[in-house]
Amino acid sequence: MIPKICAPLLVFFLLAGLCLAADKGVSDDAIYDKVRVALASDIDVKGGALKVEVKDGVVTLAGVVESQLQKDKATKIAKKVKGVKKVDNQIEIKRHG
Repeated sequence: MIPKICAPLLVFFLLAGLCLAADKGVSDDAIYDKVRVALASDIDVKGGALKVEVKDGVVTLAGVVESQLQKDKATKIAKKVKGVKKVDNQIEIKRHG
């Protein structure tokens, strides 16, 4: 009788633990690291000089790039990182002349 009761309870607690673990968000530090690496390694963005800040999953990008394409791609790259809730792109485009 006891094994019949314990088995469903054990399954319930295992599932509850998995759900709680899945809800645990990615830390801002982990997001920062992943965004920096992704931007720096992108051939178009060449984002090694861009400034990245992360607060509660919101990524703020700043710095200067040469084209609108680079600015837009930096946003797309940051949005793809797990845990990013929003991207605030404050990157400026370098004016020629």
